[in-house]
Amino acid sequence: MDLRDMAVEVLSTADPLSKAKTSRAFASQWRDARKEAVALPLGRAMPPDRPARPDRPALLDPRDVPKRKPGTPAGRAAMLHAIAHIELNAIDLHWDIIARFPDTPFPIGFYDDWVKAADEESKHFMLLSDCLASYAMEYGDLDAHAGMWRAAEDTADDIMGRLAVVPMVLEARGLDVTPGMISLFEQAKDQQTVEALNVIYAEEVSHVAYGSKWFHFLCGREDLDPKDAFHELVQRYFHSPLRPPFNEEKRAEAGIAPDFYWPLTETPAALS
Repeated sequence: MDLRDMAVEVLSTADPLSKAKTSRAFASQWRDARKEAVALPLGRAMPPDRPARPDRPALLDPRDVPKRKPGTPAGRAAMLHAIAHIELNAIDLHWDIIARFPDTPFPIGFYDDWVKAADEESKHFMLLSDCLASYAMEYGDLDAHAGMWRAAEDTADDIMGRLAVVPMVLEARGLDVTPGMISLFEQAKDQQTVEALNVIYAEEVSHVAYGSKWFHFLCGREDLDPKDAFHELVQRYFHSPLRPPFNEEKRAEAGIAPDFYWPLTETPAALS
């Protein structure tokens, strides 16, 4: 199969665990081909506007998703469900960026990076599914918010906007909040979830770094100032100021300097 055919098949798979397993199988095929110093053809298959989704969970406006207290077992289970929802969407986001922009030429390393990221997101979803099972739950048992795919829709025609908003804003936010979640599950003595979240935390740094690397690559190609371009694109597509606190250490490790994100804590009018 061509790589973009693989991407479309993952995006067209509705069952969450089947999606994750298919994603991992295709990533393994790509990795094996690359070890043989060859690359599978990229192809021209175009992804669907929206990925296939199961009947459950119900997808609500973010404002309508019930708030639960994380200090209770039910609240921790709800938090796990929310993280699993993010990871499921991340599988699709990474395969989508592989297939969505066939007219933007990239070195083969671009595809290596995003296939690896999609593989790891699939692993994360499966780890979280196991954690949910320890709470006698499965993905789909609770409502989830429908806002995750908005960034993909908004940037469907703008590869630089996609890189700026998805890995460099949305995934970078995960670096900010995950240490607190790890502490919460440590306090609850839920070692299985602590171990899963530590895996996710370590690997998400590289996903943010991929976004930063390829964003800077495109800025260099277009002779753009990366910081100015990032500010303009985030203001165009993200629709709200960024919210501290920021994990400056991990963001720096991923290649994002403080002067990229701190100015975006202000309103667009204040920045202009």
